[in-house]
Amino acid sequence: MKGDVRDIGIEVEVPETRCTDKNCPFHGELGVRGHSLDGVVVSIRMDKTAIVKRDYLRYVKKYERYEKRTGRYAVHNPPCLAVKVGDSVKIMECRPISKTVSFVIVGKR
Repeated sequence: MKGDVRDIGIEVEVPETRCTDKNCPFHGELGVRGHSLDGVVVSIRMDKTAIVKRDYLRYVKKYERYEKRTGRYAVHNPPCLAVKVGDSVKIMECRPISKTVSFVIVGKR
């Protein structure tokens, strides 16, 4: 563990830069739990929040086929990760930070 970086309990690369964000899982007090998903960042226009798009397949029993579906998640974007649009990221569930944000970016892929 580097310096005063918290161990968040999963195997991800620890960011090199330090941030003062209280909702950062590495340098703040935000804990992660529950679901872990992969996706692509499609928007970072909000302050410390990003939109992550996740494509997946869902089986339709009636037609015995799969259909493509897309999920869009509003996620907290800690400044120490320096995420850009188009980056492939790993997100994890956390406590609700705002009305729509219940996930946080924990690493780049």
